[in-house]
Amino acid sequence: MHRAAYLAFDRFPSAKGSAVHIRHMAAELFDRYGGGLLCVLGGGELPAYQREGGVEIVRFTDVVPNLLDRAEAFSRWAADRLAPHRDTLEICHVRDPWGALPALSTGARLVYEANGLPSVELPYHWPLAAPSTLSKIRELEEHCLQESDAVVVPSRVILKAVTDRGAGPDRVHLVPNGADPVPADVPRPPTAPGRYVIYVGALQPWQGVDVLLRAFARLADLTDLTLVVCSSVSPARARPLRRLAERLGVRIQWEHQIPHADVAAWLAHAELSVAPLTAGPRNLDQGCSPIKVWESMAAGTAVVASDLPVIREVLGDHGRLVPPDRPAELARAIRVLLEYPDACRDLGERARRHVEDGFTWKHARARLADVYDRVEAH
Repeated sequence: MHRAAYLAFDRFPSAKGSAVHIRHMAAELFDRYGGGLLCVLGGGELPAYQREGGVEIVRFTDVVPNLLDRAEAFSRWAADRLAPHRDTLEICHVRDPWGALPALSTGARLVYEANGLPSVELPYHWPLAAPSTLSKIRELEEHCLQESDAVVVPSRVILKAVTDRGAGPDRVHLVPNGADPVPADVPRPPTAPGRYVIYVGALQPWQGVDVLLRAFARLADLTDLTLVVCSSVSPARARPLRRLAERLGVRIQWEHQIPHADVAAWLAHAELSVAPLTAGPRNLDQGCSPIKVWESMAAGTAVVASDLPVIREVLGDHGRLVPPDRPAELARAIRVLLEYPDACRDLGERARRHVEDGFTWKHARARLADVYDRVEAH
């Protein structure tokens, strides 16, 4: 019987930043409670059941094409997984309403980790979603946030979003994402081009990779420079952006779903890293805390990123900010940094020190431990 459970409507493990976050947050929970139950999405070669010491990992593997139907099926499945532990569960840590609903029914304390809000993100995945559907999802979010004993958020932007949805400000805690510093002698990836700018992450429209491609097309005169895209998704899902890159004539090297442990080397040997997030509701109203930016900083690689409130919060003056959705401005910022390598190197080093001083995963876990202390004290 377990005392703690962590539920996430996310595939785990995977090449996505969410999986990195789950690994560190769940580790803090399970170290504290002597193990526990991890309920996540499966698929591919991942086993439906796995045991690692005191941690049981169970994966939802049903094939349900519709996203909302799948979320509801996950919620019912998670309730069945939690049921045998109802008498011993002391705390449940969740990342979404689909995990929060079955967790609330157990009577255990609930920590809701709000990295994203389905009512904001769903229209990007399902543009034809009816307003009434989005309204119901928002009501669900509000119910779960208001019933939680604590809400953990990675940025002040999403802190405002969850308090706007009724989460009590005294129960909302800021736990920024983190990254572990990359050793200075990390080997160069064998297939890395000679001189490259890097983008790391997924390819959803809000990531702004199309903007980056259009910017890179304006750097065609830098004939020794390649754009490397380390994508967390498959080549098939990158097909529209691949076609755009071909049409623009961009020198690009695609690296798909490489192990997360290998990403650090790609970042460390890049000339600079780019986070071209768009100025849409997902990034402006909901916010985020892009792990790609934290990891670039931890690698000592200078970052050029969109000038959004959440990016200013993460990057501060340790990177170069440009107006979002403007390829010409992005290209100009990249070119200037490349023309001044000493300034570019200094920017990267200052970013690395900023992470080392307060934003490693060790720091994030310590902040989460403080949240658990408060929840247990009440």
